[in-house]
Amino acid sequence: MADTISFAVDSPAGRRTVEVAYERTGAGEPLVLLHGIGHHRQAWDPVLRILAAERDVTAVDLPGFGASPPLPDGLSYDVRTVVPVLSSFFDALGLVRPHVAGNSLGGLLALELGREQSVRSVSAFSPAGFWTESERRYAFGVLRAMRRAALAMPLPLITRLSRSAAGRTALTSTIYARPGRRSPDAVVAETVALREATGFGGTLEAGRSTAFTDDVPGIPVSVAWGDKDLLLPRRQGIRAKGVIPGARLVRLPRCGHVPMSDDPAAVARVVLDTSR
Repeated sequence: MADTISFAVDSPAGRRTVEVAYERTGAGEPLVLLHGIGHHRQAWDPVLRILAAERDVTAVDLPGFGASPPLPDGLSYDVRTVVPVLSSFFDALGLVRPHVAGNSLGGLLALELGREQSVRSVSAFSPAGFWTESERRYAFGVLRAMRRAALAMPLPLITRLSRSAAGRTALTSTIYARPGRRSPDAVVAETVALREATGFGGTLEAGRSTAFTDDVPGIPVSVAWGDKDLLLPRRQGIRAKGVIPGARLVRLPRCGHVPMSDDPAAVARVVLDTSR
């Protein structure tokens, strides 16, 4: 069950109140988990128990996704806005320079937080922002198609499809290399999260001009990529290593774009090793 917290942030139109849903568990050094576009904090559920054995883990629903309301008027979904919102969220929870791990959009945000020295370490899984223009257009086209499909399917159909491995493959094989590992309930929940994501359109629009081009010096950084990633090809990881020379580049065998379900142990190992 999610907790929620509200806090004030500055905007061009003045102070605004942002509300964020999150789940916090475990003990140890603080670690924040950030999901990708159209997903929700439960994307990290397969690794949560492993991480919580060694870390004070906070899994976040980004604004406009999962159980978090959309950003208020005056705040956009671009990186320049969302990163300070996350920093304010850290302050509101008393998280002083936490470790951070993110997937896709969450990976990009984690790297931006690292670049600003707001966190102790960064583990980025298939982070956005290392694409060519053609790769970006392809990824955004796939994401829009996934969203249209989720919006078009009535809930009883989603529930029925989720009950079989073939149905779960049809619903989630774009982001998972092993979709049969997802539980029926998880597949229903994440499909509903995609269709109800109020921040989806604004985030895609803001992402049209997004690229990560700066180094992240002075803190541990790992960039991990599934070799079965169908959304952001793993060659983008080579580019990430070029931009962040000190980063550890990790290949995740038999993992897709969202690797936490495909290989929880490997993902947890990357996060824990990076945040030592």
